[in-house]
Amino acid sequence: MASSYDVIVIGSGPGGYVCAIRAAQLGMNVAIVEREHLGGICLNWGCIPTKALLRSAEVLHLMHRAKDFGLKAGDIGYDLDAVVQRSRGVAKQLSGGVAHLMKKNKITVVMGTAKLAKGGKVVVTTEKGTEELTGKAVVLATGARARELTGLEADGDLVWTYKHALLPKRMPKKLLVIGSGAIGIEFASFYNTLGAETTVVEVMDRILPVEDAEISAFARKQFEKQGMKILEKTTVKKLDRAKGKVTAHLEAGGKTTTAEFDTVISAVGIVGNVEDLGLEDAGVKIDRTHVVTDEFCRTGVDGVYAIGDIAGAPWLAHKASHEGIMVAELIAGGHPHPMKPGSVAGCTYCHPQIASVGMTEAKAKEAGHEVKVGKFPFIGNGKAIALGETEGMVKTVFDAKTGELLGAHMVGAEVTEMIQGYVIGRTLETTEAELIETIFPHPTISESMHEAVLAAYGRAIHI
Repeated sequence: MASSYDVIVIGSGPGGYVCAIRAAQLGMNVAIVEREHLGGICLNWGCIPTKALLRSAEVLHLMHRAKDFGLKAGDIGYDLDAVVQRSRGVAKQLSGGVAHLMKKNKITVVMGTAKLAKGGKVVVTTEKGTEELTGKAVVLATGARARELTGLEADGDLVWTYKHALLPKRMPKKLLVIGSGAIGIEFASFYNTLGAETTVVEVMDRILPVEDAEISAFARKQFEKQGMKILEKTTVKKLDRAKGKVTAHLEAGGKTTTAEFDTVISAVGIVGNVEDLGLEDAGVKIDRTHVVTDEFCRTGVDGVYAIGDIAGAPWLAHKASHEGIMVAELIAGGHPHPMKPGSVAGCTYCHPQIASVGMTEAKAKEAGHEVKVGKFPFIGNGKAIALGETEGMVKTVFDAKTGELLGAHMVGAEVTEMIQGYVIGRTLETTEAELIETIFPHPTISESMHEAVLAAYGRAIHI
């Protein structure tokens, strides 16, 4: 095996493996180092297996609604082990696909733990010992892991991280989810649909705090209709663990109360995997567990780049992949456009789904924009009514002076598939004029996207 490469990528998640493929396509000799699973957290323990679980929950939800569609279904239930087994099978299939892509693109895969050394060298500890690789460029793509707060540490029995929640040893009966970001809400949605009595605690003043306030409020009402208990402006101060139960001490408004649960899922954010990589010795700067980079993911150390979760927010797989391609093209001597975080969509696959891109209405106003806002409810959309999915809405935020689409925010069925229309609009610097003149197919839920644009300018047809 060669020891000298044009590019060495450390980490094979959606940032790392995509970077490696693009670099290989550009004619470079590439090695990728992975310490655990090809595909990283996303394919093996994150984006993909969670969506497989949520799909099972969605089908179960629809089965319970069979009567609404003129159908009959009896003895409705689920096999948790089979649900999890399907999820793991999906992850395994995709991880195998990454291995195939590495082979197809003639990328050298080194399974082991990497550490930066001086002079573009990377020392890899493998099962057979250590080997030294030399690269003209090194791309850090080591991702992140779940944050653990003191007193709330996971034990895999009573208190779970996302990994434990993906491989449950039992079905929770009374579940506490700490944190209402995408990870927390998705697991809350999954287990609530399967019948767990679910409580979500959020320290901020509303759940899904990065979303537009109206979308958060709409989602909260839907979750509560489904039986979830939502506690906002609430902090979990400590957990008392006993056999088969956890007593949570909850503080809100200066008062502390207690509540008992049999399972707790901690989803309080992530921390970058920056340890034991030799970053400090190499001169790479770290700020709050994330590598400091410029808009082109350059670390300030010649030939060293950082992409994906280790490089900071937004912590999204598609952002990591885009950065990986950008860096590969930069290394090859190209002139790619820099990353624009404001044009990266965020998606949460709970029920109902949530998707957004760009500024919220509040952020747009804070930034000094005079705004025009349009809203359209799914109850006015024919396809949504036919699907029995009328609980949803689309909200658009435009600059009143220029017509620039500042942001778009959606909640409801299939919005994670629809948001890309607005993402393309922002990438093309589309104004309201082009969006108004665009013909949306009928009948589709996407027509509500058009109506939300029209509504911002007083032209909505179906409300």
